[in-house]
Amino acid sequence: MPDQEVTQSSGEQPRTEASAVTVLQQATPPYIPEGGVVVTAVIEWPPGDPGTPPHRHTGPAFGYVLEGAIRFEVEGQPERIIEAGETFWEPGGDVIHYQDGNARTDCRSCFLVTLVCEPGKPLLTPVDAEELARRAHLRAPRSS
Repeated sequence: MPDQEVTQSSGEQPRTEASAVTVLQQATPPYIPEGGVVVTAVIEWPPGDPGTPPHRHTGPAFGYVLEGAIRFEVEGQPERIIEAGETFWEPGGDVIHYQDGNARTDCRSCFLVTLVCEPGKPLLTPVDAEELARRAHLRAPRSS
């Protein structure tokens, strides 16, 4: 981006555009809940923590791993490990989020996540065993 001066009327020093912008992730979510509320949170897992049991979010979630590595799996995608400095996203809605725990046993893992949530709904809703069994055909094959 070329530097450009910005005129300010408050007597402050003029500013220029950022000299370095690195796009980490770009995604087109399938939908945004009507009246969506944006929530940004930091999630920290101690070494080896399995994370949150299977659940879903009312809208899309966009994340960036700050430290360590997380085990990540959403419905229809194979389980994968996301290392510090890498991003992830999930569509939310009817998609089950199976795993998000710490993939490391020697250190904590920490990630930043921004969720677009339906107003008045919890950040996540647990999925019961009956629904997991009913939707098992939608889960990506697991490695042995």
